[in-house]
Amino acid sequence: MVHIVIDLEMNPVSKSFKDVRKYTTDEVIEIGAVKLDDDYNMVDEFQCYVKPEYGEITKHITKLTGITQETVADKPTFQQAFQEFMDWIGTWDMRLYSWSNSDINQLRDECRFKIPNYDVSKLERQWRDLQKAFDDRIGLHSSLALKHAIGAMNRDFEGTQHTALADAANTAAILALLQDDEEFFRVMQPVIDLLKPKELSQSIGDLFPELSKLKFGD
Repeated sequence: MVHIVIDLEMNPVSKSFKDVRKYTTDEVIEIGAVKLDDDYNMVDEFQCYVKPEYGEITKHITKLTGITQETVADKPTFQQAFQEFMDWIGTWDMRLYSWSNSDINQLRDECRFKIPNYDVSKLERQWRDLQKAFDDRIGLHSSLALKHAIGAMNRDFEGTQHTALADAANTAAILALLQDDEEFFRVMQPVIDLLKPKELSQSIGDLFPELSKLKFGD
């Protein structure tokens, strides 16, 4: 079995396309993914920009991701890019992971609208939400941002946030850590201690800015 960690960057469908927005409010503009073997070692990576069909890249999305309209001008549409991604995976003996369910929800909506003959439910059955798995493991009842989860592991975020391949690779590091209970709790114990009930007089929003500054021992 292979393990695929995926991240998507998206752009909003222009409000002028009211009929389209009934089906999907966003379009994928970048797919990034890494492939891990049975031992959760990274063996391959995939990155593809995608040209949106219902509106140009907004200034906000460019500021967030660095992707401009010029970046995607000559890139494949979603249908082509999605097929390239599935060809890269090359097998159904797999599991797919992302940080939260937003990516699978986007693929479901966009596939149903743009590739109506594709059975996206098969893809959904392979999906795992790593954000929930991580939060559940440390006993956190709020959703932790990827950068804070990486910081809590005493790691620097590798690459640039909100670029699909970098986000996927950092998420893969969390997936690998989750496979070893002893190592996971060794690394995460300072955070677990911080989240004990006596500490929860503060909000999670107050706590996690501190986590990005903490340096945990070996």
